[in-house]
Amino acid sequence: MADLFIMKKVLEEIDRGKEVAMATIIRSQGSTPRGNGTSMAVVEDGSIHGTIGGGALEKYVIELCLEAIKEGRNEVVNIPLNAKGVEMICGGGVEIFIDVYKVKAKLLIVGAGHVGHAIYEIASTLDFDIIVFEDRDEYLNGERFPKAKRLILGDPKEELQNYPIDENTYVILASRAHKYDEEALEAVWNSKAKYVGVMGSKKKIITMRKNLMGRGVPVEGLDKVYAPIGLEISSGSPEEIAVSIMAEVLLVKNDGSLKHMKDSIKNTSQQPK
Repeated sequence: MADLFIMKKVLEEIDRGKEVAMATIIRSQGSTPRGNGTSMAVVEDGSIHGTIGGGALEKYVIELCLEAIKEGRNEVVNIPLNAKGVEMICGGGVEIFIDVYKVKAKLLIVGAGHVGHAIYEIASTLDFDIIVFEDRDEYLNGERFPKAKRLILGDPKEELQNYPIDENTYVILASRAHKYDEEALEAVWNSKAKYVGVMGSKKKIITMRKNLMGRGVPVEGLDKVYAPIGLEISSGSPEEIAVSIMAEVLLVKNDGSLKHMKDSIKNTSQQPK
């Protein structure tokens, strides 16, 4: 039976943006510290909730869980209690299931207009928690954005300054006016976000950069921003602009490369058998 206290702690850690592994004893034999069904949650920072018996076994399982979190994999591990790294004299052995709970990347879309909504439509088919920012309540509602995790109504700059942006966050600035995108960029250029992109023409972006540098934002910080946003593949429609933007986001998120997959088999002379 699942330990409800530990499950509650797992959910709390996930809500805080932490990744967690649940280690559960699914089979034990011989003399073991704890029995079947005993669980322990291991947080990415090494902290734990619950125990599977303490001592060398627990330390060993914590290390396995941290490695599983890093690699993003679930696994079943057989551990004889006399194994190297455990070396407990009580004998016996355990089989432990390690179940990893990865945190979804957060996609912050600033602007709920035509392009912002088109970006949302594409992103909602991908593995993101989507948060939409907008200052017009007629554009920001659950009917237009039913799959968004959160809708934030208010001044974009102020709301972004108060939002917890971490290394697993991707920010798209595509609001209704140059002024609002510039203010929003001022709020996030120095955040921990893995990606910040601003929609606009080259002239708009150059003007924005000059304005922000005049207010003390260093050019090195602005050079990290993807502006103008997106890959050069769009015809200019909101839908194709959205595709070009999300393609760039995925390129950064997945450490991709700008090349055709077919190029990986060029110049191969061997014919398939």
